[in-house]
Amino acid sequence: MYQIDPATNSIIKLPSKGFAELQYREREHLQEWIAKCPSALGEDLLIIQKEFDGFDETRERLDLLALDKQGGLVVIENKLDDSGRDVVWQALKYAAYCSSLDNEGIVRIFQEYLDRNKNGGGGDARKKLEEFFEKEDLDELVMNPGNNQRIILVAGSFRKEVTCTALWLLKHDISMQCIKVSVFNKGDERFLNLEQVIPPPEAADFMVNVAEKEKKEAVVKKTQLKRESLRREFWQQTLAALEAAGINLYSNVSPSDDHWLSTGAGLSGVPFIMIFSQRDIRVELYIGRSSREENKWIFDELLKEKAQIEAVFGREIEWRRIDDKKACRLACCEPYDSFDKANWPEMINWMKEYVPKLEKAFQKPLERIGKRLKGAGGLST
Repeated sequence: MYQIDPATNSIIKLPSKGFAELQYREREHLQEWIAKCPSALGEDLLIIQKEFDGFDETRERLDLLALDKQGGLVVIENKLDDSGRDVVWQALKYAAYCSSLDNEGIVRIFQEYLDRNKNGGGGDARKKLEEFFEKEDLDELVMNPGNNQRIILVAGSFRKEVTCTALWLLKHDISMQCIKVSVFNKGDERFLNLEQVIPPPEAADFMVNVAEKEKKEAVVKKTQLKRESLRREFWQQTLAALEAAGINLYSNVSPSDDHWLSTGAGLSGVPFIMIFSQRDIRVELYIGRSSREENKWIFDELLKEKAQIEAVFGREIEWRRIDDKKACRLACCEPYDSFDKANWPEMINWMKEYVPKLEKAFQKPLERIGKRLKGAGGLST
Protein backbone atom coordinates (compact mmCIF):
# COMPACT_ATOMS: atom_id res chain seq x y z
CA MET A 1 0.00 0.00 0.00
CA TYR A 2 1.25 3.47 -0.90
CA GLN A 3 0.40 6.93 0.39
CA ILE A 4 0.12 9.73 -2.14
CA ASP A 5 2.14 12.83 -1.29
CA PRO A 6 0.56 15.75 -3.21
CA ALA A 7 3.34 18.16 -2.18
CA THR A 8 6.00 16.15 -4.03
CA ASN A 9 3.65 14.41 -6.50
CA SER A 10 5.00 11.06 -5.41
CA ILE A 11 3.98 7.99 -3.49
CA ILE A 12 5.36 6.69 -0.23
CA LYS A 13 5.31 2.97 0.53
CA LEU A 14 3.66 2.17 3.83
CA PRO A 15 5.34 -0.61 5.78
CA SER A 16 3.37 -3.82 6.14
CA LYS A 17 3.20 -5.25 9.64
CA GLY A 18 2.28 -8.68 10.89
CA PHE A 19 -0.73 -8.99 13.16
CA ALA A 20 1.33 -10.64 15.88
CA GLU A 21 3.92 -7.88 15.67
CA LEU A 22 1.23 -5.29 16.37
CA GLN A 23 -0.29 -7.53 19.07
CA TYR A 24 -3.53 -7.96 17.20
CA ARG A 25 -5.39 -11.19 17.93
CA GLU A 26 -7.68 -13.21 15.73
CA ARG A 27 -10.77 -13.31 17.92
CA GLU A 28 -10.52 -9.98 19.67
CA HIS A 29 -9.54 -7.91 16.64
CA LEU A 30 -9.81 -9.42 13.13
CA GLN A 31 -13.08 -11.19 13.90
CA GLU A 32 -14.58 -8.08 15.48
CA TRP A 33 -13.55 -5.84 12.57
CA ILE A 34 -15.33 -8.10 10.09
CA ALA A 35 -18.35 -8.61 12.34
CA LYS A 36 -18.83 -4.83 12.59
CA CYS A 37 -18.12 -4.19 8.88
CA PRO A 38 -18.84 -7.34 6.83
CA SER A 39 -19.01 -5.27 3.64
CA ALA A 40 -15.19 -5.13 3.86
CA LEU A 41 -15.33 -8.62 2.33
CA GLY A 42 -16.62 -7.08 -0.89
CA GLU A 43 -20.37 -7.63 -0.67
CA ASP A 44 -23.42 -6.92 1.43
CA LEU A 45 -23.49 -9.57 4.17
CA LEU A 46 -25.51 -9.90 7.36
CA ILE A 47 -23.66 -11.47 10.31
CA ILE A 48 -26.09 -13.75 12.15
CA GLN A 49 -23.74 -15.49 14.62
CA LYS A 50 -20.28 -15.21 16.10
CA GLU A 51 -18.36 -18.11 17.61
CA PHE A 52 -21.23 -20.36 16.60
CA ASP A 53 -21.17 -23.71 18.40
CA GLY A 54 -24.65 -25.03 17.71
CA PHE A 55 -23.46 -28.33 16.24
CA ASP A 56 -24.78 -31.56 17.71
CA GLU A 57 -22.23 -33.60 19.67
CA THR A 58 -19.25 -31.37 18.81
CA ARG A 59 -17.42 -28.60 20.65
CA GLU A 60 -16.30 -26.88 17.46
CA ARG A 61 -16.95 -23.21 16.82
CA LEU A 62 -17.01 -21.38 13.53
CA ASP A 63 -15.80 -17.77 13.61
CA LEU A 64 -18.61 -15.95 11.81
CA LEU A 65 -21.82 -17.06 10.15
CA ALA A 66 -23.50 -14.74 7.66
CA LEU A 67 -26.20 -14.52 5.02
CA ASP A 68 -25.78 -13.04 1.56
CA LYS A 69 -28.43 -11.13 -0.35
CA GLN A 70 -29.66 -14.29 -2.08
CA GLY A 71 -30.36 -15.99 1.26
CA GLY A 72 -27.28 -18.19 1.03
CA LEU A 73 -25.41 -19.14 4.18
CA VAL A 74 -21.79 -17.95 4.35
CA VAL A 75 -19.20 -19.54 6.65
CA ILE A 76 -16.38 -17.08 7.44
CA GLU A 77 -13.16 -18.45 8.94
CA ASN A 78 -10.45 -16.04 10.06
CA LYS A 79 -6.75 -16.66 10.57
CA LEU A 80 -4.07 -14.14 11.40
CA ASP A 81 -0.65 -14.11 9.73
CA ASP A 82 -0.88 -17.67 8.33
CA SER A 83 -3.87 -19.67 7.10
CA GLY A 84 -2.56 -22.93 8.51
CA ARG A 85 -2.91 -26.18 6.60
CA ASP A 86 -6.25 -27.38 7.98
CA VAL A 87 -8.42 -24.29 7.46
CA VAL A 88 -10.16 -25.67 4.35
CA TRP A 89 -11.10 -28.92 6.07
CA GLN A 90 -12.29 -26.97 9.09
CA ALA A 91 -14.47 -24.66 6.98
CA LEU A 92 -15.92 -27.55 4.98
CA LYS A 93 -16.96 -29.27 8.21
CA TYR A 94 -18.71 -26.11 9.39
CA ALA A 95 -20.46 -25.69 6.03
CA ALA A 96 -21.66 -29.31 6.26
CA TYR A 97 -22.86 -28.80 9.83
CA CYS A 98 -24.82 -25.69 8.78
CA SER A 99 -26.34 -27.24 5.65
CA SER A 100 -29.41 -28.47 7.57
CA LEU A 101 -30.35 -25.04 8.96
CA ASP A 102 -33.79 -23.91 7.80
CA ASN A 103 -35.58 -20.55 8.12
CA GLU A 104 -36.72 -21.27 11.67
CA GLY A 105 -33.24 -22.30 12.80
CA ILE A 106 -31.62 -19.25 11.20
CA VAL A 107 -34.08 -16.87 12.88
CA ARG A 108 -33.43 -18.57 16.21
CA ILE A 109 -29.64 -18.39 16.12
CA PHE A 110 -29.74 -14.82 14.82
CA GLN A 111 -32.01 -13.84 17.69
CA GLU A 112 -29.58 -15.43 20.14
CA TYR A 113 -26.78 -13.39 18.58
CA LEU A 114 -28.77 -10.16 18.84
CA ASP A 115 -29.71 -10.88 22.47
CA ARG A 116 -26.04 -11.37 23.37
CA ASN A 117 -24.95 -8.23 21.57
CA LYS A 118 -27.41 -5.61 22.79
CA ASN A 119 -24.64 -3.03 22.78
CA GLY A 120 -24.58 -3.52 19.02
CA GLY A 121 -28.24 -2.62 18.72
CA GLY A 122 -30.07 -5.85 19.62
CA GLY A 123 -33.53 -6.01 18.09
CA ASP A 124 -35.91 -8.50 16.56
CA ALA A 125 -34.21 -11.07 14.32
CA ARG A 126 -37.17 -11.60 12.02
CA LYS A 127 -37.62 -7.88 11.37
CA LYS A 128 -33.92 -7.37 10.73
CA LEU A 129 -33.91 -10.25 8.25
CA GLU A 130 -36.93 -8.80 6.45
CA GLU A 131 -35.16 -5.44 6.25
CA PHE A 132 -31.95 -7.02 4.95
CA PHE A 133 -33.76 -8.98 2.24
CA GLU A 134 -36.26 -6.16 1.60
CA LYS A 135 -39.18 -8.53 2.11
CA GLU A 136 -42.41 -7.73 3.88
CA ASP A 137 -42.75 -11.33 5.00
CA LEU A 138 -39.76 -13.60 5.59
CA ASP A 139 -41.89 -16.61 4.61
CA GLU A 140 -41.54 -15.44 1.00
CA LEU A 141 -37.87 -16.40 1.09
CA VAL A 142 -36.14 -19.75 1.47
CA MET A 143 -32.85 -19.21 3.29
CA ASN A 144 -29.94 -21.62 3.02
CA PRO A 145 -31.37 -23.49 0.00
CA GLY A 146 -29.97 -26.88 -0.99
CA ASN A 147 -26.24 -27.47 -0.67
CA ASN A 148 -25.18 -24.01 -1.79
CA GLN A 149 -23.36 -22.97 1.39
CA ARG A 150 -20.45 -20.63 0.71
CA ILE A 151 -17.07 -20.38 2.41
CA ILE A 152 -14.90 -17.29 2.87
CA LEU A 153 -11.40 -17.73 4.27
CA VAL A 154 -9.65 -14.62 5.61
CA ALA A 155 -5.93 -14.76 6.43
CA GLY A 156 -2.71 -12.79 6.30
CA SER A 157 -1.23 -15.37 3.92
CA PHE A 158 -2.36 -18.62 2.37
CA ARG A 159 -0.32 -21.78 2.14
CA LYS A 160 -0.02 -23.44 -1.23
CA GLU A 161 -1.99 -26.49 -0.10
CA VAL A 162 -4.85 -24.18 0.86
CA THR A 163 -4.94 -22.25 -2.43
CA CYS A 164 -4.64 -25.42 -4.52
CA THR A 165 -7.50 -27.06 -2.62
CA ALA A 166 -9.63 -23.91 -2.88
CA LEU A 167 -9.19 -23.79 -6.66
CA TRP A 168 -10.01 -27.49 -6.94
CA LEU A 169 -13.19 -27.03 -4.90
CA LEU A 170 -14.22 -24.09 -7.09
CA LYS A 171 -13.92 -26.31 -10.14
CA HIS A 172 -16.26 -28.77 -8.42
CA ASP A 173 -18.95 -26.15 -7.83
CA ILE A 174 -18.18 -25.44 -4.16
CA SER A 175 -18.14 -21.69 -3.61
CA MET A 176 -14.96 -20.69 -1.80
CA GLN A 177 -13.18 -17.34 -1.56
CA CYS A 178 -9.74 -16.60 -0.11
CA ILE A 179 -9.28 -13.03 1.06
CA LYS A 180 -5.82 -11.84 2.03
CA VAL A 181 -5.78 -9.30 4.86
CA SER A 182 -2.84 -6.99 5.54
CA VAL A 183 -2.08 -4.32 8.14
CA PHE A 184 -0.10 -1.23 7.23
CA ASN A 185 1.50 1.21 9.59
CA LYS A 186 2.16 4.95 9.47
CA GLY A 187 3.14 6.48 12.75
CA ASP A 188 0.30 5.82 15.15
CA GLU A 189 -2.16 5.10 12.36
CA ARG A 190 -3.10 1.62 11.20
CA PHE A 191 -4.59 0.69 7.82
CA LEU A 192 -6.29 -2.58 6.94
CA ASN A 193 -6.39 -3.89 3.38
CA LEU A 194 -8.50 -6.86 2.23
CA GLU A 195 -7.81 -8.34 -1.18
CA GLN A 196 -9.61 -11.29 -2.75
CA VAL A 197 -7.00 -13.62 -4.19
CA ILE A 198 -9.21 -16.65 -5.02
CA PRO A 199 -10.97 -16.45 -7.30
CA PRO A 200 -9.25 -13.36 -8.77
CA PRO A 201 -12.02 -10.74 -9.02
CA GLU A 202 -11.32 -10.04 -12.69
CA ALA A 203 -11.54 -13.76 -13.48
CA ALA A 204 -14.39 -14.74 -11.17
CA ASP A 205 -17.14 -14.61 -13.83
CA PHE A 206 -14.91 -16.47 -16.29
CA MET A 207 -14.21 -19.23 -13.76
CA VAL A 208 -17.90 -19.55 -12.98
CA ASN A 209 -18.70 -19.84 -16.69
CA VAL A 210 -15.96 -22.43 -17.21
CA ALA A 211 -17.17 -24.43 -14.21
CA GLU A 212 -20.74 -24.31 -15.51
CA LYS A 213 -19.57 -25.42 -18.96
CA GLU A 214 -17.62 -28.32 -17.47
CA LYS A 215 -20.63 -29.28 -15.38
CA LYS A 216 -22.85 -29.39 -18.47
CA GLU A 217 -20.23 -31.37 -20.36
CA ALA A 218 -20.07 -33.88 -17.52
CA VAL A 219 -23.86 -34.34 -17.67
CA VAL A 220 -23.69 -34.83 -21.44
CA LYS A 221 -20.84 -37.32 -21.06
CA LYS A 222 -22.74 -39.27 -18.43
CA THR A 223 -25.82 -39.37 -20.67
CA GLN A 224 -23.69 -40.44 -23.62
CA LEU A 225 -22.09 -43.29 -21.66
CA LYS A 226 -25.52 -44.46 -20.52
CA ARG A 227 -26.79 -44.46 -24.10
CA GLU A 228 -23.72 -46.29 -25.38
CA SER A 229 -24.22 -48.96 -22.74
CA LEU A 230 -27.90 -49.33 -23.70
CA ARG A 231 -27.06 -49.59 -27.40
CA ARG A 232 -24.45 -52.30 -26.85
CA GLU A 233 -26.84 -54.29 -24.66
CA PHE A 234 -29.65 -53.97 -27.23
CA TRP A 235 -27.42 -55.07 -30.09
CA GLN A 236 -26.16 -58.03 -28.08
CA GLN A 237 -29.73 -59.22 -27.53
CA THR A 238 -30.81 -58.46 -31.10
CA LEU A 239 -27.88 -60.26 -32.77
CA ALA A 240 -28.39 -63.25 -30.49
CA ALA A 241 -32.10 -63.34 -31.41
CA LEU A 242 -31.38 -63.10 -35.14
CA GLU A 243 -28.88 -65.95 -34.93
CA ALA A 244 -31.29 -68.09 -32.91
CA ALA A 245 -33.94 -67.49 -35.57
CA GLY A 246 -31.57 -68.63 -38.32
CA ILE A 247 -31.21 -65.13 -39.81
CA ASN A 248 -27.57 -64.97 -40.89
CA LEU A 249 -27.42 -61.52 -42.51
CA TYR A 250 -25.58 -60.06 -39.48
CA SER A 251 -23.73 -63.20 -38.42
CA ASN A 252 -20.31 -61.59 -38.90
CA VAL A 253 -21.24 -58.34 -37.14
CA SER A 254 -20.34 -57.61 -33.49
CA PRO A 255 -22.31 -55.52 -30.97
CA SER A 256 -21.38 -51.83 -30.97
CA ASP A 257 -21.84 -48.66 -28.90
CA ASP A 258 -23.15 -46.92 -32.03
CA HIS A 259 -26.82 -46.45 -32.83
CA TRP A 260 -26.46 -48.48 -36.02
CA LEU A 261 -25.15 -51.80 -37.30
CA SER A 262 -24.45 -52.38 -40.99
CA THR A 263 -23.79 -55.39 -43.18
CA GLY A 264 -23.20 -55.93 -46.88
CA ALA A 265 -26.10 -56.05 -49.34
CA GLY A 266 -24.05 -57.51 -52.22
CA LEU A 267 -23.22 -54.18 -53.83
CA SER A 268 -20.20 -52.13 -52.78
CA GLY A 269 -21.14 -48.99 -50.85
CA VAL A 270 -24.77 -50.09 -50.48
CA PRO A 271 -25.22 -51.79 -47.06
CA PHE A 272 -28.23 -52.93 -45.09
CA ILE A 273 -28.47 -51.09 -41.75
CA MET A 274 -30.32 -51.63 -38.47
CA ILE A 275 -30.84 -48.43 -36.47
CA PHE A 276 -31.64 -47.99 -32.76
CA SER A 277 -32.61 -44.41 -31.90
CA GLN A 278 -34.38 -43.06 -28.84
CA ARG A 279 -37.72 -42.61 -30.58
CA ASP A 280 -37.77 -45.47 -33.09
CA ILE A 281 -36.03 -48.45 -34.66
CA ARG A 282 -35.36 -48.78 -38.39
CA VAL A 283 -34.14 -51.08 -41.11
CA GLU A 284 -32.82 -49.43 -44.22
CA LEU A 285 -30.86 -49.74 -47.42
CA TYR A 286 -28.20 -47.03 -47.54
CA ILE A 287 -26.90 -46.00 -50.96
CA GLY A 288 -23.59 -44.33 -50.21
CA ARG A 289 -21.09 -45.00 -52.99
CA SER A 290 -18.38 -42.46 -53.77
CA SER A 291 -20.20 -41.04 -56.80
CA ARG A 292 -23.28 -38.89 -56.19
CA GLU A 293 -24.51 -39.50 -59.75
CA GLU A 294 -24.18 -43.25 -59.31
CA ASN A 295 -26.12 -43.16 -56.05
CA LYS A 296 -28.99 -41.24 -57.63
CA TRP A 297 -29.01 -43.60 -60.59
CA ILE A 298 -29.20 -46.67 -58.34
CA PHE A 299 -32.04 -45.06 -56.38
CA ASP A 300 -33.97 -44.25 -59.57
CA GLU A 301 -33.50 -47.78 -60.89
CA LEU A 302 -34.83 -49.24 -57.63
CA LEU A 303 -37.71 -46.77 -57.64
CA LYS A 304 -38.87 -48.23 -60.99
CA GLU A 305 -39.50 -51.48 -59.10
CA LYS A 306 -41.13 -49.81 -56.07
CA ALA A 307 -44.39 -51.72 -56.28
CA GLN A 308 -42.71 -55.14 -56.54
CA ILE A 309 -40.15 -54.33 -53.78
CA GLU A 310 -42.82 -53.18 -51.33
CA ALA A 311 -45.00 -56.17 -52.15
CA VAL A 312 -42.17 -58.52 -51.18
CA PHE A 313 -41.30 -56.42 -48.10
CA GLY A 314 -44.92 -56.38 -46.96
CA ARG A 315 -45.33 -52.69 -46.17
CA GLU A 316 -44.52 -49.24 -47.49
CA ILE A 317 -40.92 -48.03 -47.56
CA GLU A 318 -39.74 -44.44 -47.21
CA TRP A 319 -37.92 -43.52 -50.42
CA ARG A 320 -35.47 -40.73 -49.55
CA ARG A 321 -33.58 -39.60 -52.63
CA ILE A 322 -32.23 -36.56 -50.69
CA ASP A 323 -31.27 -34.50 -53.73
CA ASP A 324 -29.09 -32.04 -51.80
CA LYS A 325 -26.94 -34.87 -50.38
CA LYS A 326 -24.68 -37.47 -51.96
CA ALA A 327 -26.31 -40.53 -50.39
CA CYS A 328 -29.85 -41.95 -50.57
CA ARG A 329 -31.86 -43.96 -48.05
CA LEU A 330 -34.70 -46.45 -48.31
CA ALA A 331 -36.03 -47.05 -44.83
CA CYS A 332 -38.79 -48.54 -42.74
CA CYS A 333 -39.33 -47.16 -39.22
CA GLU A 334 -41.35 -48.23 -36.21
CA PRO A 335 -41.86 -45.80 -33.28
CA TYR A 336 -40.76 -46.95 -29.83
CA ASP A 337 -39.38 -45.54 -26.63
CA SER A 338 -36.20 -47.47 -27.28
CA PHE A 339 -34.56 -46.59 -23.95
CA ASP A 340 -37.34 -48.40 -22.09
CA LYS A 341 -36.09 -51.98 -21.84
CA ALA A 342 -39.65 -53.22 -21.36
CA ASN A 343 -40.14 -52.51 -25.09
CA TRP A 344 -37.10 -54.49 -26.20
CA PRO A 345 -38.74 -57.91 -26.68
CA GLU A 346 -41.28 -56.38 -29.07
CA MET A 347 -38.58 -54.32 -30.82
CA ILE A 348 -36.35 -57.34 -31.31
CA ASN A 349 -39.28 -59.32 -32.73
CA TRP A 350 -39.85 -56.46 -35.18
CA MET A 351 -36.21 -56.65 -36.26
CA LYS A 352 -36.51 -60.43 -36.66
CA GLU A 353 -39.45 -59.91 -38.99
CA TYR A 354 -38.20 -57.05 -41.15
CA VAL A 355 -34.43 -57.66 -41.42
CA PRO A 356 -34.93 -60.77 -43.62
CA LYS A 357 -37.82 -59.11 -45.47
CA LEU A 358 -35.61 -56.14 -46.36
CA GLU A 359 -32.90 -58.47 -47.63
CA LYS A 360 -35.38 -60.48 -49.70
CA ALA A 361 -37.07 -57.40 -51.15
CA PHE A 362 -33.85 -55.86 -52.47
CA GLN A 363 -31.74 -58.94 -53.24
CA LYS A 364 -32.72 -59.47 -56.89
CA PRO A 365 -33.02 -55.78 -57.84
CA LEU A 366 -29.52 -55.14 -56.42
CA GLU A 367 -28.13 -58.16 -58.26
CA ARG A 368 -29.48 -56.78 -61.57
CA ILE A 369 -28.09 -53.30 -60.84
CA GLY A 370 -24.72 -54.78 -59.88
CA LYS A 371 -24.46 -56.67 -63.15
CA ARG A 372 -25.32 -53.56 -65.15
CA LEU A 373 -22.73 -51.48 -63.28
CA LYS A 374 -20.09 -54.15 -63.75
CA GLY A 375 -20.88 -54.64 -67.41
CA ALA A 376 -20.77 -50.92 -68.15
CA GLY A 377 -17.61 -50.40 -66.09
CA GLY A 378 -19.37 -47.74 -64.05
CA LEU A 379 -22.50 -45.65 -64.30
CA SER A 380 -25.19 -47.07 -66.61
CA THR A 381 -28.08 -45.23 -68.13
